Amino acid sequence: MKCRFVLLVVLAGFSMSWGADAGPETRLLRFPAIHGDRIVFGYAGDLYTVAATGGTARKLTADAGYEMFPRFSPDGRNLAFTGQYDGNTEVYLMPAEGGIPRRLTITATLGRDDVADRMGPNNIVMGWKGNDKILFRSRKDEWNDFKGDLLLASVEGGLPEPLPLPYGGFGSFSPDGKRLAYNRVFREFRTWKRYRGGQADDVWIHDFDSRTTVNITNNPAQDIIPMWAGERIYFLSDRDEKKRFNLYSYDLRSKKTEKHTDFTEFDVKFPSLGDKAIVFENGGYIYRFDLASRKAVKVPIVVADDQVTGRGGWIDVSNRVSNYEIAPDGSRALFGAHGEVFTVPAKQGRTLNLTRTSGVHERASKWSPDGKWIAWISDASGEDEIYLAPRDGSGPPRRLTEGGDTYKFSLLWSPDGRKILWSDKKLRLQAVDVESGKVTVIARAQAFEIAAYAWSPDSLWVAWAQEEETQLQTVYLHSLASGATFPVTDGWYDSGSPAFSADGKYLFFVSSRTFNPVYGQNEFNYSYRDMAKIYLVTLARETRSPFEPKNDEVKIKEEGNKEEPKPKPEPEVRVRVDPDGLVERVAEVPVEAGMYGHLTSVGQKLYYMARRKGKTTLALYDFDKLKETELLDADGYEISADGKKMLIGQSGSYSIVDLPSARPDTSERLDLGDLRFEVDRAAEWRQIFHECWRQMRDFFYAPNMHGVDWAGMRERYGELLPFVRHRADLTYVIGEMISELSAGHAYVGGGEVPPKARVPLGLLGAEIEKDPASGYFRIVKILRGENWDKATRSPLADIGVDAKAGDYIIAVDGRPTREMRDLYEALIYTAGKQVKLRLNGKPEEAGSRDTVVVPIDNEHALRYHEWVRGNLERVEKATGGRVGYIHIPDMGVDGLNMFVRHFYPQFRKEALIVDVRSNGGGNVSPMVIERLRREAVLVDIARNTAPSLDPGGMIPGPKVALLDEFSASDGDIFAYR
Repeated sequence: MKCRFVLLVVLAGFSMSWGADAGPETRLLRFPAIHGDRIVFGYAGDLYTVAATGGTARKLTADAGYEMFPRFSPDGRNLAFTGQYDGNTEVYLMPAEGGIPRRLTITATLGRDDVADRMGPNNIVMGWKGNDKILFRSRKDEWNDFKGDLLLASVEGGLPEPLPLPYGGFGSFSPDGKRLAYNRVFREFRTWKRYRGGQADDVWIHDFDSRTTVNITNNPAQDIIPMWAGERIYFLSDRDEKKRFNLYSYDLRSKKTEKHTDFTEFDVKFPSLGDKAIVFENGGYIYRFDLASRKAVKVPIVVADDQVTGRGGWIDVSNRVSNYEIAPDGSRALFGAHGEVFTVPAKQGRTLNLTRTSGVHERASKWSPDGKWIAWISDASGEDEIYLAPRDGSGPPRRLTEGGDTYKFSLLWSPDGRKILWSDKKLRLQAVDVESGKVTVIARAQAFEIAAYAWSPDSLWVAWAQEEETQLQTVYLHSLASGATFPVTDGWYDSGSPAFSADGKYLFFVSSRTFNPVYGQNEFNYSYRDMAKIYLVTLARETRSPFEPKNDEVKIKEEGNKEEPKPKPEPEVRVRVDPDGLVERVAEVPVEAGMYGHLTSVGQKLYYMARRKGKTTLALYDFDKLKETELLDADGYEISADGKKMLIGQSGSYSIVDLPSARPDTSERLDLGDLRFEVDRAAEWRQIFHECWRQMRDFFYAPNMHGVDWAGMRERYGELLPFVRHRADLTYVIGEMISELSAGHAYVGGGEVPPKARVPLGLLGAEIEKDPASGYFRIVKILRGENWDKATRSPLADIGVDAKAGDYIIAVDGRPTREMRDLYEALIYTAGKQVKLRLNGKPEEAGSRDTVVVPIDNEHALRYHEWVRGNLERVEKATGGRVGYIHIPDMGVDGLNMFVRHFYPQFRKEALIVDVRSNGGGNVSPMVIERLRREAVLVDIARNTAPSLDPGGMIPGPKVALLDEFSASDGDIFAYR
């Protein structure tokens, strides 16, 4: 299917008041708030204010960071919001009509702290309690990204006050402030619509006096973002037939639920309660719901300013290289970077941009063997097609293929320059004739796409590696002349990365045929690593192995005065293949077992990339000397078509050198300073949107797209593209589109946002409170760490630090803390640096002592360690040491390490608790389950030793798993295994 459209918007001719000539309404307005006759909302990362009836909006903020979630104070005088003025995402306060924002919170930077991240930003403002406290959600003290705590920030600043709840999402206080309607789960930034899993939340009411919590919705659908208005609690729910989020309310007196809106195309998003109305997003517009009439109306709004985050300009793309190639004579290098195609001189000359198309993604560029042409894949037509252009950009690109119907992978020219080979997501391997445009299907795989392929030197044969249903690859050969296809390798070994020898006598490939088990240290178990070597097969039956025994012979000089024979010209290479017995004519190239790829034959040398003993190197094997030479550490290489030059890539730098036989000198780097171009952001963002749509169409596991009208979704969400003025908002639009598939693990991320330097905050690894009587800060608790491990070092418990729980912090680097509202204002930029604390067991200067501490920049690992340690101690005490306990935080490396760390030392326990609460997922649960399911067959007994079970590595007693709504992905699957 081919589908292409361009959406345009003209933002011109605005007047200062709403009217027919004011221009089109602006969409993609986000996070609205209302009080009285004013609305504040976010657009492109800034906050704006407008009349509640609509009009032309006025900008309130203009920082490079992203301002969001504004909330009016109940009296309408102040505006709290989440912003990034000082680098980190914090709670800020400003006058409702605008003014200088004042920072209220001081927290550490999170690894996932972005409005475009599926976990959502940190420190989200959610509402007010009275006119002096702001309700917000923070992950500052949580080790798990799924969870956040609800806290109150004073308008005067200072340490936030945590609410007595284990965790929470959006919330709203009752008018008297004694109760809170809230969500326990926060998933409003997830790209998964119509979700009905364990994180589908309800609205709960917590009474702070009675310490009771009641579920008022109790529905399998998602009931989120409660707003307490008098005797009603409004919220969003996707419980209707269409499973679209709409506005509902729960009557506290009648206990009945009522639906108030009936949107069917777009979800209601991020509502906010005001004094007389609720405002919310829908389809990029803002709607106002009147509490008295219970009617919703669209608020017509125009945003008219320079929108600098949506402007284009010249950008440097030298650090965004996606592929590189060398000219046939080595005089230039070819780079694909940021969707553009460049050529760069080896030493002198101009850098050429052959494309200059912000709205088109050109990729996988390759130079023709004769140097005349450069081919690439482009989506200029709306689908992936192959284009051809003169090497110097002297003419427009010519499209070689038609009817593109799926994603195309990398291109490969035939040595004679007449054909181009590529594979695609439909598991085909195809070749196009450069002159006629005729496409030939060479192969169709069944199990996975074809990733590695090669031409013979005479351009008459194609080799490729194809994954079979066994998940092992087989190398195949295809004759273009006869159309015959046959395997080169059998199905017993994983084989790939084929490459013909320069003389056409051999086909090289990589195969995993080395079996050296590596035994584990914790138990009698093993794994296989570094199984691959390079192999060759003799294509013709009579071709001798290059490794056959050599025998020196005496040369006899013929009598007479004959002239020296003239050297014969190199014969034209003609590849001959004898299929019979081909799989038996395999020889091993004597290199160390490891991982190999990117094989290229030149003369009697074979170049390749090798990954051995944790190091990636460029190496060669010389068949004349029968010797391997490691050349240098590198990321990759390309060899010129004439076989005389090599382009080497090393950590973002590139060098062109003579084809090396020994370590090359790569000190002379290519100048990439002119890899820049003028980007049109609107065109680029349109392209990204459409490519993401095609990616989902081509890669989503279900061809029917879960029954979703996928073309219709592109049209629906494409309406918002003209209003995208910030890269994070493009991510939001794409996320909303792919959410329509109602599938997990369908994520969107990345992209370039305006730079904002994050500020490292020094953390003490402790819980701190302010003593209201003295004004000093008191150490409530010191988190217990393991100071031999950097990840869990507890600064106040470090060796030589004289601090204990109950101490008062009198001063930080000589600055009295009683003058501070928040202790952490004295710890900005102190992570990893020495800080002098003055401590005392009493809240006074007299008798205090000084100690030097080195703060850390992140407490998550430390807090996790404290939590696990507490659980271990609790289980130990409750069971008298008979039951073991393990927590697995994810099903990746960290989770596997935690399992190994705590499983083996507890072999003598009679039973085991395996805790996967808040497990973020991964893929190692089968490894864990295999150990948990082991059953004893016999007992090994030796004199003077303790008996041991066989097989080893097991706890034979009963086992129980703990999981919760945050056990996700493989952490969720674990319970079903």
